Amino acid sequence: MGNLWVVVPAYRESAVIAQTLRGLARFLPRVVVVDDGSADETASLARDAGAVIVQHAVNLGAGAATQTGIEYALSQGADYVCTFDADGQHDSSTIDVMLEALTSGKAEVALGSRFLGATEGMTAARRLVLRVAIAFTRWQTGLPLSDTHNGLRAFTRRAAELIDLRHAGMAHGSEILAQIARQRLSYVEVPTTVRYSAYSMRKGQSLSNSVKIVFELFYAAWSR
Repeated sequence: MGNLWVVVPAYRESAVIAQTLRGLARFLPRVVVVDDGSADETASLARDAGAVIVQHAVNLGAGAATQTGIEYALSQGADYVCTFDADGQHDSSTIDVMLEALTSGKAEVALGSRFLGATEGMTAARRLVLRVAIAFTRWQTGLPLSDTHNGLRAFTRRAAELIDLRHAGMAHGSEILAQIARQRLSYVEVPTTVRYSAYSMRKGQSLSNSVKIVFELFYAAWSR
C-alpha cells in the first residue's frame, strides 16, 4: 500500500472510535486520530486501539481537524493520505480501490461516492438536503460530481500538499473540491457504501446538521 496514512478527525466519539479503528486495523499504526478538543475518552480509547493521537486544546471544527491530520501525515513522510470519518459510517474496504486509482496514475485524488455506491439508513430528508448541497457545489466548483460531502477521500502526496483548508466547519468538504478544481488536480469517484446508524444520525448526520452545512456553503461563497 506504500506509505499510506489514514486521517480520522474526531470530536466526542468515545462511543464508537474503538469500533471504527478496528475496521482500520490493517492500516495501523499509520492512522492518526485528531482529537478536536473532546472532553470524553476519545483520545485515550484511540491510543489504546493503536492509533497516533494529535490533540487540539479546544474544539476548532471538522475542517481544522482534517487539515491538522493531513499536515501530520505529510510530516511523517506519507506518500498517500486518506480521510475517514470517526463515526463508523464508512466502508474501509473502499480505501483499497481508492489507493489503486492513485498508484496506477489514474488520478491524484479519489473521492468516495455513496450515490454511485449504496446507502443504508439514509432518510428522505437527508437525501434531499444532500442533493441541494451537491447542486450548489457543482455550480460553485464546476466539478460534475455525484457526491460532494463524503468524508472518505484519498490524495497523493502532491495533492495533499496543495490542500490548505481555511474553513474550520463542515463546509470544508466543498473547500477541498474548490481547491481540487483550482489546482486542476485529476480526480476519480469511487463507489462506496455509507451506513447511517442511530448514533451517526444523532451525532453528525442529522437533518439540522445537513441544513447547517448548506447554510455554511452559501456563507462561504458569499464571503469569499
